[in-house]
Amino acid sequence: MTCIDKIDPAASRAAVVPSRKLLTAELAETLKLAVPLALTQLGQIAMMTTDLAFIGRLGSENVAAAALAHTVYFVSFTIGMGMMSAVSPLAAQAFGARDPRVMRRALRVGLWAGFFMVLPLMALPFHGERILLALGQTQATAHLAQQYLFGLAWGILPALWFIAIRGFMSAVNRPEPVLWITLAAIPANALMVYLLLYGKWGMPELGMFGAGLATTIVNLGTFLAGVWFAARRRPFRKYHVFSRVWRIDWPLLGKLVTIGAPISIAFLLEYGLFGAAGLLMGLISTTALAAHQIALQIAAILFMVPFGVSMAATVRVGQAVGRRDTEAVQRAGFVAVALSGVFMSIMTLAVILARFEIAALFLGEASDATAQLTAMLLLIGATFFIADGVQTTTAGALRGMHDTQVPLLFAVISYWLIGFAAASALAFWAGLNAPGVWIGLSLGTAVYATLLILRFRLLARRLVGRRSTRSQRTEASA
Repeated sequence: MTCIDKIDPAASRAAVVPSRKLLTAELAETLKLAVPLALTQLGQIAMMTTDLAFIGRLGSENVAAAALAHTVYFVSFTIGMGMMSAVSPLAAQAFGARDPRVMRRALRVGLWAGFFMVLPLMALPFHGERILLALGQTQATAHLAQQYLFGLAWGILPALWFIAIRGFMSAVNRPEPVLWITLAAIPANALMVYLLLYGKWGMPELGMFGAGLATTIVNLGTFLAGVWFAARRRPFRKYHVFSRVWRIDWPLLGKLVTIGAPISIAFLLEYGLFGAAGLLMGLISTTALAAHQIALQIAAILFMVPFGVSMAATVRVGQAVGRRDTEAVQRAGFVAVALSGVFMSIMTLAVILARFEIAALFLGEASDATAQLTAMLLLIGATFFIADGVQTTTAGALRGMHDTQVPLLFAVISYWLIGFAAASALAFWAGLNAPGVWIGLSLGTAVYATLLILRFRLLARRLVGRRSTRSQRTEASA
C-alpha cells in the first residue's frame, strides 16, 4: 500500500477547506487594502481632468501647453515617486516582524529622501521651456507650459511626502485616511484652480501659473492632513513617527535608495516607452497621434485599479515576509495577480464592446477616421490591458520582497529591446503603421508580465525551500 492509499478521503477534504478559507481571507484582506488605494489613484486622475477642463476654456493652445507641461513634470515626479514607493515594503516587512522602530524609521527616511531629492527634481520643471523648445515646440506654447510648470514645481516635495505617508499607512493596513484626504482634495483643487486661473472672488488672475500654483497648494494641504492623521489618529499615533524626525537612520536610508532607485528607473523606462510611442505616432500622422492619445488615456484610467492592487500586494507580501510565513507570501502574491487579471479581463471586454462609443465620446463622431482608428487600437489593446494589469501587480508583489533590481533588468529587455523595437519594426518596416505600434507595446508588456511572474514564482519557491531546510535541520538537531 502506498502513502497515497493511506490518505483518509475525509481528512483530505478537511485539508482543502482551510486552504480555501485562507485564500478567501487573503482575497478579503487584499481588497480591503486595494479598494481605497485604487480609488485614491482614480481621485488623482479626477484632479488632473478637472485642471484640464478649466484650462480648456482658455483655448486649445493652453490645453496643449498643459499637456506638454505634464510631460515634463511627470519625468521628475516619477523619479521621486519610485523612491517614495520603497517606504511601503520597508514598513510592511517591519510590521510583519512586529518591529515598530523600523516602521517609523522607514517613514522618516522616506521624508528625508524626498527632501534631499527635491532640488534636483525641481530643476527639470524650472527649465521646461528650454527643453520644449529644444524638442521643437513653438515659442508661445512652450512659454505657456513654463508658466504652468512654475506653479507646479513647488508642489513636488509635499506630493512626494504624501506618497511616503500613504506607504506607511498602507503598511499598517489602514489606507482609508489617504482616500478621505484625496476625496476632499478633488473639490478643493477645483475651487483653487477656478479662483487662481480666472481671478474670481477677488483673487488675482494668474492664468496658467495660477492653475499650477493651485495644485501646489492642494498638495501641501493633503500632506499636512496626512501628517495630522499620522501623528494624532489611531492606530498611527502609537508609532510616534515624527518623534526625533531630525535623526536620520543612514543605513536604512541607503536600503531605501537601493530598493527605490530601480523602481524609479523602471517607471521612467515604462513612461519613456509610451512617450516614444507617441513620437512614432507623430511620424505616422496627426490622426494616428490623436487616436493613440485617446486609447492611452483609456489605458491610464483602467491602470489605476491594478496599480492600487499592486500597492496592496506590496504590503501583503511584505508583511508575510516580515513574519516569515512563506506560504502566505505565495498566497498574497498570486491572489493579487489573479484579482488584477480578472478585473482587467472584465474591463477589457467592456472596452472591446464599447470601443466605438468610447471613440465617439472623445471625438463626437464614430465614423470619423480618427474614431475608427481609435476603436481599432482599443481592440488591439485587449491583450495589452490585461498584461499591463498583471505586470504592475506582480512588480508590486516583488517589491514586497525587496526585489527591484532584477525587475529593472526585465523592464529594459521587455520595454525597449522587445517592445520599442517591435513597435518601430511593425509600424514602418512591416507597414502596419499605428496598429503596429500598439502590437509592439502589447508584445513588450506581455513579455514583461511573464518574466515578472516567473521571477515571483522562483523567489517564492526559494523561500519555501529555505524554510524546509531549516525545519529539517531543527528536527535533525533535536
